[in-house]
Amino acid sequence: MAGNGPLEGVRIVELAGIGPGPFAAMLLADLGADVVRIDRPGGAGLAIKPAYDVTNRNKRSVVVDLKDEAGPATVLDLVHKADILIEGYRPGVAERLGVGPEQCHARNPRLVYGRMTGWGQQGPLAQRAGHDIAYIAITGALGMIGKPEEPPAIPANLVGDYAGGSLYLVVGVLAALQHARSTGEGQVVDAAIVDGTAHLSAMIHGMMAAGGWQDRRGANLLDGGCPFYGNYETADGGYMAVGALEQQFYEEFVTLLGIADQAPARKDLTRWGELREAITARFKTRTRDEWTAVFQDSDACVAPVLSLREAPDHPHLKERGTFVEHSGITQPAPAPRFSATPGTVRGGPALPGAHTEDVARDWDVQSLITDDKEQA
Repeated sequence: MAGNGPLEGVRIVELAGIGPGPFAAMLLADLGADVVRIDRPGGAGLAIKPAYDVTNRNKRSVVVDLKDEAGPATVLDLVHKADILIEGYRPGVAERLGVGPEQCHARNPRLVYGRMTGWGQQGPLAQRAGHDIAYIAITGALGMIGKPEEPPAIPANLVGDYAGGSLYLVVGVLAALQHARSTGEGQVVDAAIVDGTAHLSAMIHGMMAAGGWQDRRGANLLDGGCPFYGNYETADGGYMAVGALEQQFYEEFVTLLGIADQAPARKDLTRWGELREAITARFKTRTRDEWTAVFQDSDACVAPVLSLREAPDHPHLKERGTFVEHSGITQPAPAPRFSATPGTVRGGPALPGAHTEDVARDWDVQSLITDDKEQA
């Protein structure tokens, strides 16, 4: 596959899974790595048609049955030519299948072996099943989100799977790749969602230790407890997001909102309820689009709350090309951006087994062809 991005020339083997592993591999592929996804016969079990699974864009796919006698050897042939491997099995499963770190490092001592799990490789819960909501629950992250009189709000699977999981795996394998290229020594990267999610809350823990954060929902500066950092309903049932924290931004906010003459002092916490009521009432006098027009050229830190379908048409995101259309699917463009080696969406979602011959040729792994014929 023609490279495109700062990771051009980096070869990655991805053992098919769901959730954070595929997303991490997509990010690496977006940055130019040649990611070969090893799909299992019958698919990975995700309830989405392969042609729409955007997390498999920019990759190539081969099908290998790791439970077949020849399967592990074929994977190890690919590992021999790879820089990084990513797997998301429960601890011990890869070892039982014959493609664990010890087996892989015996073939390729320089290999970076990335392991993506929810609970991690060790600990009382390591062998238990789980999903994003449980991982972020025990770290304290879930308990911070939502209104105090309601159950914690569920932030889709963005905080755990992708922020605490995928992104930490990507940072880990790239750091380990740098080490491997400097020393010739590969290693295992244990990326646990619980670890990454806990790490995301570092600033909050510091604020709590300093007495600047209460350990409950809706009582703090950044969790909706502050009346000038929150969401407000508009006349048409839409919402506006307000983040006017700094004094100069707050002054512009209340002026444009039209309550500067009635708003109580922002630092008077005893009157925050009164301030919230004034902001709430005022926002309900106009529609979301009308308020968007009021604030669009200001530093009041106010923005409309858009849906997933609306977001690609926002003028700022449209001009930046934050979303692109490829293979008939509107999807986020690769991020971050690079001035010399920009990433692009080079190919649509890789269909299982669609690239067997190409990978066998490019990686010089002829056992793929043999294994593919035997499965057929």
